[in-house]
Amino acid sequence: MKTASVNSPERNLSIHHTAPEKVIATWLFVLCGMVFFMVILGGLTRLTHSGLSMVTWRPMTGWLPPIGVQEWQSVFDLYKETPEFKKINDGMTIDGFKSIFWLEYSHRLWGRIIGIVFIFPFLFFLFKGWIRRGLAPRLIIILIMGGFQGVLGWYMVKSGLIDNPDVSQYRLVAHLSAAIIIYGFMFWVAMSLVRVRHEVLPDFSIKLLFASIFVTCWIFATIISGGFVAGLDAGLIYNTFPLMDGQFIPDGLWNMQPWHKNLFENVTTVQFNHRVFAEVSLLLIIGLWWYVRRSNVSRLVLRPFQAMLIMVFIQVTLGILTLMFVVPIFVASLHQLGALILFTFSLWGAHMLRYRDE
Repeated sequence: MKTASVNSPERNLSIHHTAPEKVIATWLFVLCGMVFFMVILGGLTRLTHSGLSMVTWRPMTGWLPPIGVQEWQSVFDLYKETPEFKKINDGMTIDGFKSIFWLEYSHRLWGRIIGIVFIFPFLFFLFKGWIRRGLAPRLIIILIMGGFQGVLGWYMVKSGLIDNPDVSQYRLVAHLSAAIIIYGFMFWVAMSLVRVRHEVLPDFSIKLLFASIFVTCWIFATIISGGFVAGLDAGLIYNTFPLMDGQFIPDGLWNMQPWHKNLFENVTTVQFNHRVFAEVSLLLIIGLWWYVRRSNVSRLVLRPFQAMLIMVFIQVTLGILTLMFVVPIFVASLHQLGALILFTFSLWGAHMLRYRDE
């Protein structure tokens, strides 16, 4: 075991890892970056309404795009049979079709590339004996979740190819949730491989760890509530802040029956809920930062919570701008990017607080 000491006037800090662990951690961080980009690309696909342009799913043979005039016409003819073309894009030309096709194709191709980047290094590490017993099940879980995510993505697309020219918000949120869970799990495992050991003060409270985990879960829930906003295009209405139609609590929150349908299908309720989740996230992160700061932890442990504090103000600002300017693609993409960055910082902070030897 190699140990690199890090001197600090506040704490005794040291970084512990073996050379194989460092390589595996780097590999996982690269995969995290790829999944991060995949989520952003998926958001762009949704914002540009490109996701239904590919009406077939060929996970093993769909690497190449259409080549030549005949292939492009054949793919376009398949799209012409979809509800989206018949009800929304019936005047679209083949050039217009290509503009939406390429984004969805890139999204699917990137998913395949992620699979390759995972599988071959995984087999290499397994052959070399670098994967210790406790790590192997985690990597296998990541592999299974990745395969499931591909199936879930096609299941989502299929919902928009039958009658309604839009994907189910439930399936969209499930697809988004799975992506974030995969990303978060990989990031956590990678952090565990390059963990930083730090001396915990006697006044450290387990309550601080629970508070950090709770805030991380709340951020995740806020992202999911945003998924329902995207799925219902709920950001295209009530484009003022902080009021909705001149009210803090708008009319029509509970118009649907049974009542629970409002939480997932009523555009007014869905947008209102996302606002509430975001506002509470802001308060929780401010409170968590203050709690960690007064707990007399080292600067190293405080760092992710300082990053969260800065990021949450940026994220709230992006959310307000996205709403007030009626979901411009660039700003909305930055808002999604900010959500993932904030989630990453929260995982980083929670991991710093829960370190234990394994």
